[in-house]
Amino acid sequence: MANLNTPILVVDDAKFSSIMIGRALTAAGFKDIRFASSANEALKQLEKRAANILIADWLMPEMDGLELTDQVRILDSNLHHFTYVMLLTAKEGVSALKEAFDRGVDDFINKSVMNDQLLPRIYAADRISSMQNRLLEENKLLTDNMNVLEKRNLVDPLTGLGNLRYCLQRLSDALRHVESREAACCLLVVALQNGKDIQEKYGLAIYQEIIRGMARRLHQLIRPMDILSRTGEEQFAVITTHDDLEAFNVKGFRRLHAGLNLKAFKTSVGYLSIKVGISICIADNKQKLPTHEQILVIARSQLAKSFETGMITVTHWKPELIANKSSGT
Repeated sequence: MANLNTPILVVDDAKFSSIMIGRALTAAGFKDIRFASSANEALKQLEKRAANILIADWLMPEMDGLELTDQVRILDSNLHHFTYVMLLTAKEGVSALKEAFDRGVDDFINKSVMNDQLLPRIYAADRISSMQNRLLEENKLLTDNMNVLEKRNLVDPLTGLGNLRYCLQRLSDALRHVESREAACCLLVVALQNGKDIQEKYGLAIYQEIIRGMARRLHQLIRPMDILSRTGEEQFAVITTHDDLEAFNVKGFRRLHAGLNLKAFKTSVGYLSIKVGISICIADNKQKLPTHEQILVIARSQLAKSFETGMITVTHWKPELIANKSSGT
């Protein structure tokens, strides 16, 4: 059964034709019928409120039915809506009709048989437009739900570790802990330097084996209370806190550096060696503490130096570090 409340817009520069169409639709029980005397007026109306069915004359001054259809499809795309476009024409021949369908027209009615065919075509248009708009709405809801889940997601699917969002949350917790007591927070950023070379030579599957292997080995090398996460395609982060700043001795992290760089990883194509850089940023409450984003920026900014020297880089947080980053110095 047709939805008698479906919005219909009739576009025709000939007032007599609009009146005849309006009478037929009203007699059939349709309640939401609007009229426009030109294509430009129709577009203005559609921008204010969409229609499910558009009935337009093919030949109109200024903008014909095909040009109107082009503009309606652009408008539909912006509004995530579907408008069923039906053109009225006196044209005959396959080539003209093919052109109409190629331009996005959904149906056409020859004016000579309009009285007999208008309502059956409108009923079909109502079913199709309702189904299409329902699918668009369901797809939008699904996309919105996926975006919400993505925003809430804290797990890296490849390694099962926490992801960047998880890292920032736990880093924020660690900094609050440091602020409330005599303590220090250390962020280690561990980055794979030759990941692209491995992927180009051995393929994605072997590269992913290396990433999972790094996750397992990092778990083995850090303390049980340290927080490990994957913060980028080829980056991991370790958050560790101590009550004593002196505990952050770079010698304590050399085992981590050696454990990744000097011991090959077993893969499906044999043992492969990797090159890893480690950058550390340390913050305590003797200085104004950074935000979780700031400490991550500083740690990441020193990776290039770590790659270049093959050594662990260590930065002690100071507020002017971010000022220097912002000014490009």
